[in-house]
Parts: sequence; C-alpha cells; structure tokens
Amino acid sequence: MPDTYNNRVSSLTPGSATLLSSFGAWEHICQKRYRPFKRMQVWDACSDAMITFDKEGLEDMGYVVENDLILTALTKQLDAIADRVKVFYRSRVVRYKWPSTYQEADASPWVQIELADGHHLQTKLLIGADGPNSMVRKSGGIQTVQWNYDQSAVVATLHLSEPTENNVAWQRFLPSGPIALLPLSDTLSSLVWSTSHEHASQLASLDEESFTDAVNSAFWSNENHSEFIDTAGFMFRSSLSILNPTGTSTRQLPPSVSKVDPNSRATFPLGLGHAAEYIGYRLALIGDSAHRVHPLAGQGVNLGFGDVASLAHHLSRAAFDGKDLGSTRHLLQYETERQRHNLPMMAAIDLLKRLYSTNNALFVLLRTMGLQATNAVVPMKEQIMAFASK
Repeated sequence: MPDTYNNRVSSLTPGSATLLSSFGAWEHICQKRYRPFKRMQVWDACSDAMITFDKEGLEDMGYVVENDLILTALTKQLDAIADRVKVFYRSRVVRYKWPSTYQEADASPWVQIELADGHHLQTKLLIGADGPNSMVRKSGGIQTVQWNYDQSAVVATLHLSEPTENNVAWQRFLPSGPIALLPLSDTLSSLVWSTSHEHASQLASLDEESFTDAVNSAFWSNENHSEFIDTAGFMFRSSLSILNPTGTSTRQLPPSVSKVDPNSRATFPLGLGHAAEYIGYRLALIGDSAHRVHPLAGQGVNLGFGDVASLAHHLSRAAFDGKDLGSTRHLLQYETERQRHNLPMMAAIDLLKRLYSTNNALFVLLRTMGLQATNAVVPMKEQIMAFASK
C-alpha cells in the first residue's frame, strides 16, 4: 500500500459493507485499509444548532474507504471467477441495438452490443452502470431530470495537528456550501468542501499554508453568527432540554488541521440527476446512471450499492423461478423498490442543500429550531439513521 491516501474516498454504510462482504470484496478492503467512524456531528455555521448521530454501544456507523481500494477489491473478485466472467478492459461501446418489444418470428430477442475493437456481444438483460452521462440510458431512450448546482467540490487529504482517535465524521453547513472532514487514520482526514466554482478555484490555487488556514477557519470561525439567532437558539434549546433532558447531545470540537498533503487537492462539479425510469425492455439502470446526488450526505455510492443489492435479489428470484431475466415484470419490482428509497433521499438532500445555502435570518432561525428539535428526539434520529443505512 502507498503511504499517501487517495483524495477520492467514499463513506460506506454498514449495508454497503455487508453487500461487499457477501461476495468477498470487503475482505480485500479489510486487508488493506479503511477507517470506521462511530459518530457524526453536523452543525450550522450561522448558529449554534447541531445534531449528532451515533449508535447504541458506539457501534460503527460507517466506513471511510478510498475509491481505488474499492475498485481493486472488486477487480480481484472478478479475477477469481475469470472462468465464469469475462471482463473487456479498455473497451468502448460504439452501438447498442435493442430488440423489438413485440417479438417477430425471425428477430433476435437479444440486445446487440458492438465494441470499437470489432467484438459483438449479446444479452437478454443489459445493466447500465456507466455513470451520469450513461450511453446505455441514452440509447435506451430513458429521459432524465437534471440540473447543476453552480458548485464544485474541493477534495484533499489533510494532516491533523495531533494524533486523535479520529472516529468522528464532521460536517458544517456554511452559507457557501457544506464542508466535511472524514477520518482516514489517527493523523489524517479527507476533506470534501462544496462551494461556488469561483471559490473552489481560489482554494485550489492557494499555497498550502493559506489553504490550511482557510480550512481551519471554515470549521472554527463564528463570523456568520448573529446575536439575535444565538439568543433565540439558546432559549429554544433550553426549553427542549427541560422537556426532554435525555435528548441533549455533547458538542465535540473538530480537530485542527496542520497541513495539506501535497498534490492532493482536486475539484469536480456538482449536480443532481434522476432517470425518469430505471428499467426498459431488457434494460436496467443502477448507480449514477439512474441518479446523481450532492455529496453533502455521503449517500451517492450507497444508493448505488443499494441498487445492486435490490437488482441482484430480484434477478436471483427470477432465475430460480425460471423466468426471463430481461422481462419487465420482475424488473418493475426492482424499479419500484429503489425509487421508493432513492427519491425521498434525493429530495431530502436537495432540500438540505437549498435550506443551508442562505444566511437569511428567518431561514437560519427556522433551520436552527428544526435541527435542535430533531437532535432532541432520539427515535427520530434512529429512524433517519435506519433509512440512510438501507
């Protein structure tokens, strides 16, 4: 393993880890490196409002894993079943030919796939897992709803000022966008800072010392506070503690950053997208081909792994019953199941992004009270964690 960490990481839920474990990939990751976290603390830069999430007995809430390690683990598992699965590396599809819904006597019931190197493949079910600009989705004629957020994410690997247990995932909502710090080791954390394109470019071009100062300021500065909001928030929080003494959480201070790993900074644009349909005749979409979300909740990859688990379940049942895998009858069950989960999650993430993108006093006061009230009601927080972990 290289000493340096990759700047692109994912926060995996226990459900995603269970999926990877079911076919042996998680074992490869455990043999390399990953970082569990046991608590999340989310707070507002415009007030003292915060919410914490943790599990009873301080069980692991999630796992921070470098994206390239996930890909390596999956590749190793594919290599282990090379006698059953053939992978065409460095290949490019140039054309898909779809069978007619109403089968003619002399027509092929298969999806025809033509590769740039001349290879021709055919399948009764084509699964599109080729990202937000999915060629499979476009070729299948599935429309999408999408928009850009006028934001970019700045990612980097950061060195902490001193070693800590580093088992907390931190996120602060700034008026310009959320900033998150995810644990990698006792001395390292991964940064994801969502902000305007212009500010992201400025952050990427700062010298290392100035960038480090900007990160620390983003987590620690109270320049966006107002006396009115702080007073109102304190009074509301005090009332909640009287009504529900067991619902209060202890505020922890985030770690300070000493430096940024050289050459670890990068930026990428943010947006939202959702396919009108996840399935078609002999077609199923999963992951970013079907949906794209803001990284503020760390749910993008987990929604994709949830798609994989659901589709695998329905296809296994169809195969056991001797049904046609490309039939829309059981693919509709997959689509319904995943849209019922993904759409509410995407709507909530988009609402949070918009709600926290302003420092208007009325909106700040409303979200301050909402966040404090949610933090005080433990059963509600448990429901949020359970839904996000599916």
